[in-house]
Amino acid sequence: MVAMTACTVRRVWPVRALAGGCFRALSAASQARPRGLVYEQHGEPAQVLHLKNIDLAELWDSGVHVKMIAAPINPSDINMIQGTYAVLADLPAVGGNEGVGQVVGVGSHVTSLKPGDLVIPADAGLGTWRTEATFSEENLLKMPPGIPLTCAATLGVNPCTAYRMLSDFETLKPGDSVIQNAANSGVGQAVIQIAAAKGIKTINVVRDRPDLQRLVERLKSLGADHVITEEMLRKPEAKDLFKKVPKPMLALNGVGGKSATELLRHLQHKGTMVTYGGMSKQPVTVPVSALIFKNVKLRGFWMTQWKRDNVQNKDKLRGMVADLCSLIHQGQLTAPTCQEVPLEDYQTALKDSMKPYISAKQILLM
Repeated sequence: MVAMTACTVRRVWPVRALAGGCFRALSAASQARPRGLVYEQHGEPAQVLHLKNIDLAELWDSGVHVKMIAAPINPSDINMIQGTYAVLADLPAVGGNEGVGQVVGVGSHVTSLKPGDLVIPADAGLGTWRTEATFSEENLLKMPPGIPLTCAATLGVNPCTAYRMLSDFETLKPGDSVIQNAANSGVGQAVIQIAAAKGIKTINVVRDRPDLQRLVERLKSLGADHVITEEMLRKPEAKDLFKKVPKPMLALNGVGGKSATELLRHLQHKGTMVTYGGMSKQPVTVPVSALIFKNVKLRGFWMTQWKRDNVQNKDKLRGMVADLCSLIHQGQLTAPTCQEVPLEDYQTALKDSMKPYISAKQILLM
């Protein structure tokens, strides 16, 4: 322990992630100047992102020095860099909104964290594509022991979005059903697993592709009850599906366009469709009959806004994360298929993250 004038700082050697979620300690000699993926203007990530040396803020009384271990590339990260997202960082900025790191030092006023703890961001916009940073204690959430690396790195956005959409819009009970498009996305995979843990049936809509059967098998291994293509959902025979499961009261839309319209067709009377994404970049078209005769409800959801609406109620956020971690411990929630890429190879990871029909989440290892 080292006594300082401004604050007392406690430190441990950081760890580096290895494939499979293991860790190893870094020696003092291996410590280098902090680096991060920085953009100074908005545009296509491959053109505007650059790996640079960055400054590390001095540790203040409520500050936490974090060595980042791993951080995923999400669609929202890409949109922020492009300048098309609802919230944009002040430029120049470090990319990334999600990830996991290890605490290596804390200020004298920090009470909830200690060196050695694994942490994830409590909100978006921290810039996680960097080797290390100093964050405010209130912007971090502590991970319980036993959470695999990839689960922790990908916990704060997609599983939380799935959890809230399944909890906040309709009262669902075991045996009820949910229909969703983008079922192979990070949110979609989390919806499948959380719903299965609650005894809720899922009807999962995906785009047709060359390796469709392989995708169907993977989603069913996560707990999906039915996996169908958008083309199959449009056919009259789709009604036969609802002889096996009840019509859903909840539809989850991450695509928009015609795909969203098809979800609405199969909702129960007074059901709810929640839109959380628009991968097709097409507007949601709502048939008049769905509003008049079925009285469906249309809602939107954005995890960042939910966190900011509940900024004074951190117990609600911690409770949700604790529930998700409990599912992970019980083997009922796993991370999406991930591809681990060294930070230096970020261009390859960016390119792969934007390919169509690629289900593997790109994880940058620091």
